[in-house]
Amino acid sequence: MSDLQEIILAEPRGFCAGVDRAIDIVEHALTKFGSPIYVRHEIVHNTHVVEDLRSRGAIFIEDLNDVPEGATLVFSAHGVPKEVEHEAMRRGFRIFDATCPLVTKVHVEVAKLHKEGFEFIMIGHKGHPEVEGTMGQLPNGIHLVEDTEDVWTVAPAQTRLLAVVTQTTLSVDDAAEIMAAVKKRFPQVREPKQQDICYATQNRQDAIKVLSPQVDVVIVVGSPTSSNSNRLRDVAAKYGTPSYMVDHARELQAEWLEGKQRIGLTAGASAPDILVQQVISRLRELGATSVRTLDGVQETVKFPLPKGLRND
Repeated sequence: MSDLQEIILAEPRGFCAGVDRAIDIVEHALTKFGSPIYVRHEIVHNTHVVEDLRSRGAIFIEDLNDVPEGATLVFSAHGVPKEVEHEAMRRGFRIFDATCPLVTKVHVEVAKLHKEGFEFIMIGHKGHPEVEGTMGQLPNGIHLVEDTEDVWTVAPAQTRLLAVVTQTTLSVDDAAEIMAAVKKRFPQVREPKQQDICYATQNRQDAIKVLSPQVDVVIVVGSPTSSNSNRLRDVAAKYGTPSYMVDHARELQAEWLEGKQRIGLTAGASAPDILVQQVISRLRELGATSVRTLDGVQETVKFPLPKGLRND
C-alpha cells in the first residue's frame, strides 16, 4: 500500500481543437461513405485513438500506393508535403484534409514568404510528420535546426531574406532558447507575427509549470510518438519533479508512487479523457483517496469540419 493520498489534475489537459477536428473528420467520413476510409499516417499520435478508429474501418497507410482507386483519403492532423497532396489529387481520391488549422497557418506563411524570396530556418524535430509536412511545402530553402548547436552550422544560401518557422508542439522554453541563438547569428531574421507553437501546447506546458511544484510525482498520459506529450514530461522533469509517461493505465508502476503524497496528472493534446479516467481508477486502486483539479485556462477554440462533411 503506498502513501498516496491525493491526485491533482492539471487544467487544461487532453484533447485540443485540432485533434478533436481530425478525429471528427475520420468519424464523419466513416458515417457518410462507409468503411474503409484511408488515413495517411496516424490521424493523431495516440495508440487508443488509432486502434479505436481502425476497429471501425479506418486503414492507416504511409504510402499512397496502398490506397485503391476511387477511395476516400484523409490527411492526418500533422499535415503533408505538397508532393503528397498533388499525387493524391492526381490519382483522383476523395480527399479530406485534417491538417490542424494552426499547422496550415504555418504552411500559408511559408508559401507567402517564399514568393517574396525568403529562405527559412525551421525549429523542430527531424522525422516528425509535421516537420516533414512543413518542409515539404517547398522543394528547397527550408533548413531544419533541432537545437542551438545546429544554429551555428546551418547554411542558408542567403541571409538577407530569412524567416523562422517552428513545429507547433515544441517545448516553449526550448524553442525560445533556439530562437535566441538564431537571432544572435542572423540579427535580421524575420520572426512569426504570432509564435507558431500552438495555444494548446502552450497552455498545457503552462499548466504543468503550475502543477509540478505542488506534487511529488507527475504522470503524463500520452503515446511515445506524441511530441507534445513528451514535452509535458520534459517540462515537469525540468522543474525537478519525477515524471513518467504512460500510454495506458496498465503501464503505471506502483514503485513510482512509493512514499508519494500528491500525484500530478495531465494528458497530451492527443490523449482522450477516457485514458485519464482509467489512470485515476488505477491510482485509486493503489491508494489515492481524493481528486481535485487546479484552476487553469478554459479553452473554447473550435475548428469547423471541411466542406462535404459538415452537418447541414
